[in-house]
Amino acid sequence: MPTRPRMRALGAAAATTAVVAAGLVAAAPSAADPSAPDFGPNVTIFDSTWSVDDINAALAAGSHESEFSQNRHAYFFLPGTYGSAAGEDDPATATGVVNGQIGYYQTVAGLGASPDDVVINGALHAEGRPPTDTCPWDGGEHDTALTNFWRSLSNLAINPIQQPVAGDTGVPGVCYPSEENPDGIMLPEGVADPHQLRWAVSQAAPLRRVHVQGNLTLMPRFGGYSSGGYLADSVVDGTVVSGSQQQWYTRDSELGSWDGGVWNMVFSGVEGAPATDFGTAGGVITSLATTPVSRPAPFLYVTEDDEYAVFVPNATTDSSGVDWSTDAAHGTSIGIDDFYIAHVGDTAATINAQLAAGKNLLLTPGVYHLESALQVTHADTVVLGIGMASLTPDDGTAALEVADVTGVKIAGITVDAGVTNSAVLVKVGPTGATASDAADPTTLSDVFIRVGGPWAGNATTSIEVNSDHVLLDHIWAWRGDHGLDGSGTWTGSLGAHGLVVNGDSVTATGLFVEHYQQNQVVWNGQGGTTVFYQSEIPYEVPGQAAWMDGSRDGFASYRVADGVTSHTATGLGVYSFFNQGAEVWAESGVQAPRSKNVTFTSITSRFLTGSGGIRHVVNDAGDAASVVAGEETQQLVFYPPADTTAPTVGFTASPASPDGANGWYVSPVAFTITGTDDYTPGPRPEADVDGAGWASAEGGFTVSADGDHAVDTRTVDDSDNVSDVVSWSGRIDRTAPSVTPSVSGDEVSATADDAGSGVASLEFALGSDSVVGTWSAYSGPVEVTPGARVVRFRATDAAGNVSGIASASVPATDAPSLTLSPATVTAGGTLTITGQNVPAGTYTLVLHSDPVTLATVTVGTSGSIATSVTVPSSVPAGAHSLQLTASGGAVLAAADVTVLADPSLAATGSSATGAAVFALLLLALGGLGLLFGRRRAVATV
Repeated sequence: MPTRPRMRALGAAAATTAVVAAGLVAAAPSAADPSAPDFGPNVTIFDSTWSVDDINAALAAGSHESEFSQNRHAYFFLPGTYGSAAGEDDPATATGVVNGQIGYYQTVAGLGASPDDVVINGALHAEGRPPTDTCPWDGGEHDTALTNFWRSLSNLAINPIQQPVAGDTGVPGVCYPSEENPDGIMLPEGVADPHQLRWAVSQAAPLRRVHVQGNLTLMPRFGGYSSGGYLADSVVDGTVVSGSQQQWYTRDSELGSWDGGVWNMVFSGVEGAPATDFGTAGGVITSLATTPVSRPAPFLYVTEDDEYAVFVPNATTDSSGVDWSTDAAHGTSIGIDDFYIAHVGDTAATINAQLAAGKNLLLTPGVYHLESALQVTHADTVVLGIGMASLTPDDGTAALEVADVTGVKIAGITVDAGVTNSAVLVKVGPTGATASDAADPTTLSDVFIRVGGPWAGNATTSIEVNSDHVLLDHIWAWRGDHGLDGSGTWTGSLGAHGLVVNGDSVTATGLFVEHYQQNQVVWNGQGGTTVFYQSEIPYEVPGQAAWMDGSRDGFASYRVADGVTSHTATGLGVYSFFNQGAEVWAESGVQAPRSKNVTFTSITSRFLTGSGGIRHVVNDAGDAASVVAGEETQQLVFYPPADTTAPTVGFTASPASPDGANGWYVSPVAFTITGTDDYTPGPRPEADVDGAGWASAEGGFTVSADGDHAVDTRTVDDSDNVSDVVSWSGRIDRTAPSVTPSVSGDEVSATADDAGSGVASLEFALGSDSVVGTWSAYSGPVEVTPGARVVRFRATDAAGNVSGIASASVPATDAPSLTLSPATVTAGGTLTITGQNVPAGTYTLVLHSDPVTLATVTVGTSGSIATSVTVPSSVPAGAHSLQLTASGGAVLAAADVTVLADPSLAATGSSATGAAVFALLLLALGGLGLLFGRRRAVATV
């Protein structure tokens, strides 16, 4: 993990010595000061023509804004040395120093390529506010910097010679009078030790690319609290005194030394950082050797050609130390002509047209009221705000949306929720975004969100990240715990979440999220990383019933979704102050899956004051932070603890029990292995089938081969703890027996074989082609009969599988025949029919030529027919054929018969004689025709 070299490319102005006379700055600037673009009326650029007094007056003019002012100010120093170093050892008597107390919405930056290109002999400092009743050393209120927000200092070097500014003369009557202080004056806040700079701030007040050529203190002069700051890409030659500073994050910097800490001090990639002591008695320090993903913020500077440009540093991984180089190997310089320079009054439509045309965007100081969201649609677009430029969506839209593109850089902006609720204020990537670049992550730097404060704004989610590989570097999302127009009340400003991360591989360095009404952070993406997190949960909860996460008391501040399998967070502090007098609890400050790969290091819960508190630090781990003396602060060094508990195991088999006979399975057996574990993800199932070795059983498996089987099942958790083994054994026979018949003369034999469970029975049925016959146990050769010449066989094995039917036929030696008695029958008379060698089956006896069905007969295995039928009276006299017909119409046998007229139908008397003779003649002729017709019919058949 390489250390980045500190590279200071000194410009000509910084390489020369300043001469101070009569309050004037005489720096040696470059050959010609560049002509600044139109940055608007709220930007002041200092150069060598400015006297120290004028610089100090200008700084003072912008330092008195109220906390929720709508004014914004940016101050820049062109390369050079400003002020005199002559009095550096005694600030009280020093003269000719640049001295400014930086206030709300005031940013100060150098315009050099390196911080050392602008050297300030003096101080640009931030101070606490003195108490108004009694001195702190008399038991009264301390001075405070708890609301010193929204200011910054960057890209310059300071040789600290600090003095109180005009007006910081102390507060008379605050302290008890004493011999040394007869007027009881609370002494000025701005006094500092020689070679010491004070930066007593809380959130949204970053120090970036600053070289402090001495010491730096982070607390008010008289020990009052400051709460939450950020130092990055900077060098402090001396000692950083954190004092009463409650929490602080330092990234990729070089320190002479560090002294102190209150609750949560985190360092990553910092040379000279103190060693980790978190969790030891009084220990609050967590130091990481490197920063996992890092990118310094883009900044405005002047090139060697005296042109204004914005330098965009490259992103790096596992970084440490400072890198102030602006060459092509370390980033990209973008000329100011490639930016649209926006001014207050520009509409979203105007700005979006420029963004759509491929311009980058520079927002000059001011408050931009937007009718719609700013739309960043091109990859690698830079959106840079100066002077705490603020965006306010007036109509319930987002303030800024980034399309599904890569490499966007957004820095130095503040977003205020409008009165009309916005679902999201800053949206990085659309839902389901796919474009990402790990080497060039979309980066948000110094992005500050407010829901409430200047007015009662409303926004459900402040920042939503949908893209993968996004870097969030110094974010403060704040639902106002105080403010104007109802801000700071439970119903005055509504906001559920400060940050929702849906993308994968998102990194947050320096994440501050506070006072939202549900989870402050919801992290749904995989592979997320947070280094330093600071969060106060909401103050003004009216009661526990109003603040429930389902059945869980309160909302965890930092919530990693249950489905997340990889996440890491280091240096987290969650703080409670329920100020409504109701007993309100958060079940835990952090809620996450209990997983080996979802880890938390150096986590703090802190009860500030009020009622209730935080029961656990992470999930159910850690004690309660409450009003009980000695229990206000709770630490957890690491979560989760080592997983030493084996998972459980169980399985289901389908079928659940043998579905065949005699304990055999005749179907494939499907297995599903289940298990539980006290960690996530759930344990992975494994199986050893028939001794083949353990193998994954995800999704289940099936055993289908015939034979005896032994199955062992188990589960293994993510820490390789192994459950007990649960076993199954069973016998499978899915293959039916085989049957082989053979014919010998009039006898048919069979054999059966089964390689699995074995043959249990063999049966036969004696029949014909159409008649199966009755199944009987086979014991030996089966003799066929005239009517039953087909023998069928089937076998059943011990498992209950039944073979297919195997059959053998013995050809008949005699054809089927019919015999009629008498051969001549009178219509209406009885005809006796016998038959031989007829295959078993059911047949019809049909008298032809005009078909008349006389009877249906069933023939058994004997093959014989013996039946009598009545010839209908309507059958005409003459020769007929009686046919034995199968169901499909085939004629098996036939016999001739002569039918005589029924005598009862003849007429009486002599007149009938002629008629009778005539009838006989017709009968004879008709019989002859019938004979020919029948022969034709038979021939046809």
